[in-house]
Amino acid sequence: MQSDNAFSQQARDAVYQAIFTRRDVRSHFTADPLDDEVLARLLMAAHHAPSVGYMQPWNFIVIRDLERREQVRDLFLSARREELPQIADERKALYRKLKLEGICESALNLVVTCDRERSKESPLGRSHNPQMDLYSTVCAVQNFWLAARAEGIGVGWVSILDRSALKRLLAIPDHVEPIAYLCVGPVSEFAHRPDLERKGWGKRLPISDLIMSETYSGRGEQALKQIADRIMTGNGEHGG
Repeated sequence: MQSDNAFSQQARDAVYQAIFTRRDVRSHFTADPLDDEVLARLLMAAHHAPSVGYMQPWNFIVIRDLERREQVRDLFLSARREELPQIADERKALYRKLKLEGICESALNLVVTCDRERSKESPLGRSHNPQMDLYSTVCAVQNFWLAARAEGIGVGWVSILDRSALKRLLAIPDHVEPIAYLCVGPVSEFAHRPDLERKGWGKRLPISDLIMSETYSGRGEQALKQIADRIMTGNGEHGG
């Protein structure tokens, strides 16, 4: 039964299309600039993310300067060399081939940060879960990402970075945490499937294996699991 508050079918389809076709973009960035009108809309979408206690802990550092981005790419390359020994021997060759960033190829970079002192006087929602400001900032990242997909703009999250080195390079204060380093810009295409899936690094888990009933690992909800599996199969989607 459809709720009276539901969007129209066309609007609902658009929301799910953005979710299912969102990609973590590494390749396919074009040389085209990103219009400030579009960027402003994406930032406004991020700013309307849910935040515990309405703390709104996020800030957005826009990085356009190529020399600064080259310095960040150097940090990435160094971190990647440090990560390689932790990769299983049988996967190292594939790891070396993976395209894991588009720092200099994208129109601009964006750092989403979390100011951990912004709501320090307001314990609402944080007394027992002080990390909720971090989680709230991740919601802003997701809002930005989905809005970007709707605008036809690619986003890639670069996580292979030394956090302390990045903070020094960007003069980020001690009490502020960099949550996401994003490569953002127009792209020539969005891949049908995630790069890591196409390259054989991993595959999407069956949704029915992840649904539990009442307790962790609790059995049940078989009807729900069947419906979820049917939707997953019917969509043929591989969002990632």
